[in-house]
Amino acid sequence: MLDAASLGEALKGVHTAYYLVHLMSDSSDFEEQDRQAAKNFADAASKAGVQRIIYLGGLGDDHDPKLSPHLRSRHQVGQILNSSGIDTVEFRAGMVIGAGSLSYKLLKSLTDRLPVMLCPRWLTTATQPIAVDDVLAYLLAARQLPPGRDRVFEIGGTEIVTYADLIREYAHQKCLRRLLIFVPVLTPYLSGLWLAVVTPNTYAIGRHLIEGLKNPTIVRDKRCNKVFAIHPMGVKEALHRAITSATG
Repeated sequence: MLDAASLGEALKGVHTAYYLVHLMSDSSDFEEQDRQAAKNFADAASKAGVQRIIYLGGLGDDHDPKLSPHLRSRHQVGQILNSSGIDTVEFRAGMVIGAGSLSYKLLKSLTDRLPVMLCPRWLTTATQPIAVDDVLAYLLAARQLPPGRDRVFEIGGTEIVTYADLIREYAHQKCLRRLLIFVPVLTPYLSGLWLAVVTPNTYAIGRHLIEGLKNPTIVRDKRCNKVFAIHPMGVKEALHRAITSATG
């Protein structure tokens, strides 16, 4: 994505392109890299004659002055793609429950490995997670939409919960006994170090994720319910599917 010259051949003959790229990594300038990658892609897609871009970004209130760099970057990418002149459909989702989701991997690793957790404040943040199967359903359905402009759809499951609720439900379904002890102060820096010790994610990625988890990620705009004939599942079913698919 950062090699603009490589994109022309990749997009040759493409009518609809899915943009599922996120450059959050150890790099301290991932926001700039995200913007550059989106601009490279938008320019190449325009030159290649791509007719539609379908993008999966993140929930979060654009007007929140404390919106995390992680979520702010997701929104900026959407703005760049929307300004390309190409018909763009942007979905904004919170935590995706299922294979391939870094946030779900984080939740799974913490719960699997820690019988007792010192819980920072962000575990009480409201979120509206969505099953990966439902995300895929929305992404595929977007191919059939009539042409339009500036379409941003917020998507989520049927329930608003906290990250602590998700840990408890995951532990319940895995028959794990887990004790959550909430502490008044655990900074993103310390939380990132904590995650680096107990999960496969690096410190930098963990810290970026936590900075995003402190912001409520709930569906405020329900237009997608009028546009798509999709009925997302609840948290229990989403976790059940994720757990059973991982175990075969």
